[in-house]
Amino acid sequence: MTKAFSASDKELSIMNNERNQLKQLQQLASRRQFLEQSGLTLGSIALANLLSEESRAATIDQPMAVRDGHFPAKIKNVIFMFMAGGPSQLELFEPKPMLNKFHGKVPPESLTKGRRFAFLKPDTKLLGCERSFQKYGESGMDLSELLPHHQSIVDEVCWLRGVRTDVFNHGPAKLFMNCGFQAPGRPSLGAWATYGLGSESQNLPGFVVLQSGPRGPRAGNTLWSSGFLPTSYQGVPFRSSGSPILNLDNPPGISREAQADFTSTVGQLNQLRMDATSDPEIATRINAYETAFAMQASAPELMEVEQESEATLNQYGIEAGKPSFGKNCLLARRLVERGVRFVQLYHTDWDHHGGKGADLRDAMQKICKEVDQAAAALVLDLKARGLLDETLVIWGGEFGRTPMGEVRDSIGRDHHIDAFTMWMAGGGLKPGHIHGSTDDLGFGVDTGEVHVHDLHATILHLLGLDHKRLTYRFQGRDFRLTDVHGNVVKEILA
Repeated sequence: MTKAFSASDKELSIMNNERNQLKQLQQLASRRQFLEQSGLTLGSIALANLLSEESRAATIDQPMAVRDGHFPAKIKNVIFMFMAGGPSQLELFEPKPMLNKFHGKVPPESLTKGRRFAFLKPDTKLLGCERSFQKYGESGMDLSELLPHHQSIVDEVCWLRGVRTDVFNHGPAKLFMNCGFQAPGRPSLGAWATYGLGSESQNLPGFVVLQSGPRGPRAGNTLWSSGFLPTSYQGVPFRSSGSPILNLDNPPGISREAQADFTSTVGQLNQLRMDATSDPEIATRINAYETAFAMQASAPELMEVEQESEATLNQYGIEAGKPSFGKNCLLARRLVERGVRFVQLYHTDWDHHGGKGADLRDAMQKICKEVDQAAAALVLDLKARGLLDETLVIWGGEFGRTPMGEVRDSIGRDHHIDAFTMWMAGGGLKPGHIHGSTDDLGFGVDTGEVHVHDLHATILHLLGLDHKRLTYRFQGRDFRLTDVHGNVVKEILA
């Protein structure tokens, strides 16, 4: 009779688990009553915990906890200035006398056969460059008249003249440059960096995105996605004026203490669920609540660029009250000062096919003026503050522009994937080094080719990460940023 009413071992185990969870919740309620009776608040305890990294790490699995790389790193942080649309290397960094000489001629078939272009016809003619160039610095780097402020950093920068990509349409090419793959769904470079290393900032996201220009970049938020990685590692877009994130402030009537109380309670409840399921998305949720709470204090201070000296604001070309690429560059410096691992700046409108607002004359001059001073200022400012040695600064777009012209309302250049220029500066690189060369007309790379996969492998290497070992198992296989490709470009390493 007794045996007929006894529970099975499995039922007893379930009952014990439920009883333990109920006991934990009862203990939580008892602690709340004690704190209320003693004149304290749970919010005050939570606020103290937020100031203690050790305490937080002891109670909650932290996706952004700082982790060691595979080997000693050369840099801590990355700032990637992404010139969305594809800057013309031929108007900025690559004078081609032979291209000017054969301006208006149809190029030999041997140079165009097998190459892929977005819009050009087979009989499109070569287009010379109207801009004047000079060599600058001990490196003797060529710069056009469109980038006068770059003259001041020419020997701080490592120039990559032989960059190559695989994809010639904007959205997929941006994805390829950011994620190593041309379709959405893969993690971005910033997501891989924070997945591998975490972030030193406990009060701001580890991966921040800033945007300027008339619109957002094609492919949108897939460019800073975490893909199949836990969503803790996705980029967080900040606005460059006002509150960096909408709805960050508490609603009317909700005090900071009450918000801390709520954050702490939800965090503990989520922790119970995470202990039971080991679901990394619950860790993401916990981290999101805590980071948002911490940002209510840290983000407004970050945005107060008016705290900077007048000389600094003038150095970046910042006008009071106006959002700009210059302000975003200054914010990028302030972010890495506060330990943010990866900062991505997107500046759009570099798509100079020709036509109204997209020509190689007025439109090109306008956009260069928007970025030239601030990009140079960022490098010099980081160096003056002793931050350049631990920060990697990258400048470039998803591809370059063709040696042939594209005739619309006015003349421009089509997308070119086989040879274009990017630059990098910072710890672990040879400053003032020019790597690679292209043929006389600018069609292809002669020496020093750097494929996008090689670029990614090198960036991860500088961060102390082996691109072949930084993997994540998804759908039955190990994925990595560089897929099955990529080599570190050792020739540019100091």
